[in-house]
Amino acid sequence: MGRKGVCCCCAALRPRYKRLVDNIFPEDPKDGLVKADMEKLTFYAVSAPEKLDRIGAYLAERLTRDVVRHRYGYVLIAMEALDQLLMACHSQSIKPFVESFLHMVAKLLESGEPKLQVLGTNSFVKFANIEEDTPSYHRRYDFFVSRFSAMCHSCDPDPEIQNEIRIAGIRGIQGVVRKTVNDELRATIWEPQHMDKIVPSLLFNMQKIEDIDRIGPPSSPSAGVKEENPSVLAENCFRELLGRATYGNMNNAVRPVFAHLDHHRLWDPNEFAVSCFKIIMYSIQAQYSHHVIQEILGHLDVRKKDSPRVRAGIIQVLLEAVAIAAKGSIGPTVLEVFNTLLKHLRISVDFELSDKHSSAESVTLSTSSKENDERIVQNAIIQTIGFFGSNLPDYQRSEIMMFIMSKVPVLGTTSQSVDHSNLGELGTRRIQIMLLRSLLMVTSGYKATTISNALPPPFLDPLLSPSLMEDSELRQLVLEILHNLIDRHDNRAKLRGIRIIPDVSDLKIKRDKISRQDVSFMKKHGQQLYRHIYLGCKEEDNVQKNFELLFTSLALTTIELANEEVVIDLIRVAIALQDMAIINEDHLPMFNRCGIMALVAAYLNFLSQMIAVPAFCQHVTKVIEIRSVEAAYFLPETIFKDKCDLPTSLEKDEKDLFFLTNKIAESLGGSGYNVERLSVPYVPQVTDEDRLSRRKSIVEAVSLQVDILSGNATEDKVDNTEEITFEALKKAIESNGLEEQEKEKRRLVIEKFQKAPFEEIAAQCETKANLLHDRLAQILELTIRPPPSPSGTMTITAGHAHYHSVPVYEMKFPDLF
Repeated sequence: MGRKGVCCCCAALRPRYKRLVDNIFPEDPKDGLVKADMEKLTFYAVSAPEKLDRIGAYLAERLTRDVVRHRYGYVLIAMEALDQLLMACHSQSIKPFVESFLHMVAKLLESGEPKLQVLGTNSFVKFANIEEDTPSYHRRYDFFVSRFSAMCHSCDPDPEIQNEIRIAGIRGIQGVVRKTVNDELRATIWEPQHMDKIVPSLLFNMQKIEDIDRIGPPSSPSAGVKEENPSVLAENCFRELLGRATYGNMNNAVRPVFAHLDHHRLWDPNEFAVSCFKIIMYSIQAQYSHHVIQEILGHLDVRKKDSPRVRAGIIQVLLEAVAIAAKGSIGPTVLEVFNTLLKHLRISVDFELSDKHSSAESVTLSTSSKENDERIVQNAIIQTIGFFGSNLPDYQRSEIMMFIMSKVPVLGTTSQSVDHSNLGELGTRRIQIMLLRSLLMVTSGYKATTISNALPPPFLDPLLSPSLMEDSELRQLVLEILHNLIDRHDNRAKLRGIRIIPDVSDLKIKRDKISRQDVSFMKKHGQQLYRHIYLGCKEEDNVQKNFELLFTSLALTTIELANEEVVIDLIRVAIALQDMAIINEDHLPMFNRCGIMALVAAYLNFLSQMIAVPAFCQHVTKVIEIRSVEAAYFLPETIFKDKCDLPTSLEKDEKDLFFLTNKIAESLGGSGYNVERLSVPYVPQVTDEDRLSRRKSIVEAVSLQVDILSGNATEDKVDNTEEITFEALKKAIESNGLEEQEKEKRRLVIEKFQKAPFEEIAAQCETKANLLHDRLAQILELTIRPPPSPSGTMTITAGHAHYHSVPVYEMKFPDLF
C-alpha cells in the first residue's frame, strides 16, 4: 500500500504529475510539506512546462476538496506548493497554471474562515509581485476587487481578527493595484465600478488614524507599523494608487473621495477631508493638480445649496489644494477658479441678505448664527482667492486683478459679467467690500516693473471711481490696494501710522530713480490719484485709519513716483487740503478739519525731508513748532488721541499756524524748482461719473461756468402749444443732438485744462494768440483801404480780400481751443 492508502498497482497506473503532487502531502499535515518530493515536483514542472496546467488543476481539485472537508492543514500545504511553483516557473505555459492558482485563491477568500482568507490574500500578494513576461489581457480581477474591498470593512466582533482581516483586505487591494496599473492595455482597475469600491475602502480605514495631522509627502513607516496599523497601510496604498494615476483616469480616482465625504458627512468638521486632499495633492503628479482643483470646484457647485459650514469646509479644502498646486503647475483653470469662487461669494451674500429680510420682523438666535456661518463662507472664499492669486506669476496676477475689478459693481458701468441689479444698496455694498478684500489679498506682494503695468487705465478708472468713495470701509480698502501696487520697495511698514517723523533718514527708505515710464504715467494719470486723495479727505465719516492711509498714500507716491513736477503737484494738493479745512465750504465736523490739518503737517514734514531743501524744511519745522505750543490739535499726535479738546473755530488770520504758499515757493525757487504752478490753486478734475453719482464736488463749479451760456437759452419759455408732427419730432431730435455735441465740446475743453501739462497749455495758447493777432492785423490793413463798392462787405481767404453780403463784424474766426 502506498501513501494515503492507495494500492501500489493503482498508483503506478496514475499519471506521473498526479503521483508527484500526491507525494508532497504527508500522512500527518502537522509534518508540513515534504521538501524532497516538492523538489521533484518543481524539477518536473520546470522540465515539462506543458504539464503545469494539469498540475495546477489537480492541486486546485485537492484544495477544493480539503476546504469543504475543513482539512485546513492540507490546504496550507497546497498553497505553499502553489507559491513555490509560481516562483520557480516563468515560462509562457504558466498562464493556464495561473488561472488554477487564482481559482484556488478565490476559494479561500470565499470561505468564512479568517485564517483561510488571510492565507489566500498572502498568496495573491506573492503572485502580484511576480513580473510576467507577457501580459494576459483576458484575465480580470473584478472578484478580487470586490472581495478585498469587503474585507476592508470587516466588522468581526473580535478586534484582533477584525484588524487582521482589514489588513489582509488592504494588502489585497494593494496587490491588485500593483498587478494591473503598470499595463496600459489592462486598465480595467481604473473603471468607475472598481474605483467606487477601492477608494472608499481605503478611506474607511484611514478615518481611524489617531494622528490626523500626519500629512505631507509620502513617508515610509517601519514594517512593524505597516502590519499592525490598518490606517497607515491604507494611506500608503492610497498614495501608491494616486501616484500611478495618469491623465485619463485621474478623475475616476478622485470622485469617489467626494462621495465618501458626503456620505459620512465629513465636510463639517473637515479635518479628515483636508487631510485626504493634502495626501491627494502630494501623491499625484504635479501636472495633474488642476484636475483635482476642477473636481473640487465642480463639487462646490453641486453642494451650493447646502449649509454654510459644508460649503465653507469644501472651500477650505480647495484652499489647501490650491496652496499645494500653486507651488507647481496649476494648469489652465486659473480664471475658472476665480470665476467659480466669485460666483459662490455672490451666492453667499444673497443667502445672508435673504436671511436678514426673512428675519426682519422676528429676530432669532438661529438666524444670527446662520449669518455668522455665511460670513465664515465669505472669509474662506476671500482667503482662497488671495492665496491663489498671490502665488500666480505676475502676468497672470495682473489678469486676475482686472478680472476681479470687472466684477465690482461700479456706478455708471454696464459691462458687469455678474448681475448685481437685484442686490439692492446693502447687497451691492457687501459685494463691493468682499471683492475689494479679495483684490487686496491678490495684490499683496505684487511687484510690477513699472507702475503702468500695475495700474493700467481699465483697472485704475473703476478702482478710483467715486462710487467706491461713499463708504469709509470701501475707501480704506481702495487705499490699501493702491499701497500694495505702488509700494515696490516694501516701505509701507516703515510709514505705518500718521505722525511727525523727526528724522526720515532713520526709516532707511528704499527708492530708485524715477523711470521714464513712471513719469509718463504721472503725466497721464497723476490727476486721478490727486483727486482721489483730495476727495477722500473731505468725507465726513473719516476715522483715524482713513487719515493714516491717506498719509501713507501721499508718502508712497512721493517715494515711488515723484519727480520735481510731481513734487510741486503734491504740494499744491496739500495746500488745497489746508485751505479746504480752513474755509470749510463743505461744513465738515471740527475733528475732520483738524485731522486734515494734521495730515498736511505730517506729509509736508515728510516731503520736506525727502527733497532735502533746507529753507523748505525750516518753514515746515517752524510751523510745526508753533502748532505744538499754540494749536496742538493740528498735529497727529494730539488730534488722534482718545480724548482731545477740539477748538470751537479756526481763525483764518493766524497765519503762523499755516503753511504759506509764498514761503514754500520762495524756498523751492531758490533750489531750482519751477514754482510758477504753485500760484495756481489745485482744483480736482471732473469725471463723467460725478454727473451720475449722488456725490457733490467742487469741480462742478467749473462746468457750471461753462453751462451759463447754454442755460440762458432755456429762460425764454414758449407757452403756445404746438401740434406734434413728424417734422416737429425730427427738429427736436436734431436740437438735442446739437446740445449733446456742445456739451461734449465743453467737456473736452475742461478736461484738456485739467489733464494737460501746464507748459503744453501755455504753448498752445501762445500759438493761437499769435495766429489771432496776425488775423486781426490783416483785417485792420484791409479795412483801411477804400472799398470798391459802398455796399460791399469782405471776407479773407488765403490772404486776399473778397467782397460779398456778410458784414465785417459778423466774421467768425477759429475757436481758441
